[in-house]
Amino acid sequence: MAKGLSGLQKDVLALYRRALRMTRTKPPSTRSKFLLFVRYTFHQNAIKVTPRNVSAIEHMMRIGTRQLETYEDPSVKDCWLSQDMLDWEAAWKGTTANASQEA
Repeated sequence: MAKGLSGLQKDVLALYRRALRMTRTKPPSTRSKFLLFVRYTFHQNAIKVTPRNVSAIEHMMRIGTRQLETYEDPSVKDCWLSQDMLDWEAAWKGTTANASQEA
């Protein structure tokens, strides 16, 4: 029998869903940049900390919430992407393209 999600897991997923909803409020020309920013940030933070390190996850949640509140402001129309983010996206698209070809 599968166990349900913990409260902290639910909070992280709620923050991620809120961030994804935020991307839909941005101009269509920059929406993909915001989406990549959100996906990359969550992925990088997920690999930096173990699931048992609750205090570090709570700290990241507080930082992420404040950062998201900044990006939710309607006056924010664009975001900056680092070269690492662009490289990560290219690698991710490459692996998903290879997986779909193999199936």
